[in-house]
Amino acid sequence: MALTITGLSKTYPNGVHALKNISLTIGNNMFGLLGPNGAGKSTLMRTIATLQEPDSGTIFLDGIDVLQQKDAVRQTLGYLPQEFGVYPKMSALDMLSHLAVMKGITNAGERKEIVEALLNQTNLWAFRKKALSTYSGGMKQRFGIAQALLGKPRLIIVDEPTAGLDPAERNRFLNLLSSIGRDVTVILSTHIVEDVRELCPRMAIIAAGELLLEGAPSEALAALNGKIWSKVVATDDELRALESELRVISSHLVAGQHEIRVFADSAPGEGFRAVDSGLEDVYFLNLSSQSAAKAAN
Repeated sequence: MALTITGLSKTYPNGVHALKNISLTIGNNMFGLLGPNGAGKSTLMRTIATLQEPDSGTIFLDGIDVLQQKDAVRQTLGYLPQEFGVYPKMSALDMLSHLAVMKGITNAGERKEIVEALLNQTNLWAFRKKALSTYSGGMKQRFGIAQALLGKPRLIIVDEPTAGLDPAERNRFLNLLSSIGRDVTVILSTHIVEDVRELCPRMAIIAAGELLLEGAPSEALAALNGKIWSKVVATDDELRALESELRVISSHLVAGQHEIRVFADSAPGEGFRAVDSGLEDVYFLNLSSQSAAKAAN
């Protein structure tokens, strides 16, 4: 299966350029779409899911024109948006059965078998008769995956699925996504770098509506080998001085002091040590490159 996006652009009436000539090819694997909040990820996901129109561009899914043949796309698509509505007083069992009917699964015996299998697959069988309003955040997301799997879709889109989940719920959800990704194509849209690093053999980085990088995380990491340097900075003044002199791509607090990470071909100065590159470095380097390019213009 292949999803081919070509020249996709979208500007909202308020003037926000959500997508700027985006072109991507997504094959049969778990694909990570990484970017900060407001990057345009949700706009892209909603467009692929036939929920809104772009200003220009095309999307094809295995020969199906996504923008023109919406009903055909919906028959093969599962979608978990950032926020999805449910009837809070309904049980998971009843709600999933109701959604199955809406998905066209009208045979009662077949529907019962499918619904029970999905509740087991998402580890919700023990809670099937509980009202959805009583579910934790992680359980609601797993229910969201169950409804997305109705109809045996070939393409599943999940938009910021682990935001707000505690570490244990996040791990359970990622394990579920990983098992699903062996059989269908899953597009994981997120701002959480770890989600992409743990799950996705291919990825893209998008920010301010622009595609900054597409490829395998391993290849992006290999390109940074020997070029990431770290130093703990004692004062804010020293931090600002280094930021003005060097390519500081990120900083975070360690015991109240700033630990900075710098991109450089060789040791950038006294006190710096070479460190292994991580996907977070790839992410922040691409964002900083985009910011620098805009500042230069």
